[in-house]
Amino acid sequence: QLHLVESGGGLVQPGGSLRLTCVASGYSLDIYSVGWFRQSPGKEREAVVCFDSGANFGYYADFAKGRFTASRDRAKNTVYLQMDSLKAEDTGLYHCAAVPVGSRRCEQLQPRYFGPWGQGTQVTVSS
Repeated sequence: QLHLVESGGGLVQPGGSLRLTCVASGYSLDIYSVGWFRQSPGKEREAVVCFDSGANFGYYADFAKGRFTASRDRAKNTVYLQMDSLKAEDTGLYHCAAVPVGSRRCEQLQPRYFGPWGQGTQVTVSS
């Protein structure tokens, strides 16, 4: 069974950076793409990016383009989310989740198509 664990969240000032980590175990990410999602109090869960392991390419939400970068370390079976120029509105609980490689669901960035999910890591952007 695929298991995902996130880390790397924390408190950062506006304009700062964080790198989130999603470590997979149980299965190789050669057969799974990994999406990052976030949820803030009172808001619905929204997609940040899906990193397509087959294409080695990330599909980004509009707000993430130019500021966030997803990448993968194949040897470590890990996907990263580098977040730069952080804003207060980026505050939230960030989760990673998997979807099989080869489907269009990575590109569609719909949370309901993804699973399993990690437990999440909190990102707080505040001065």
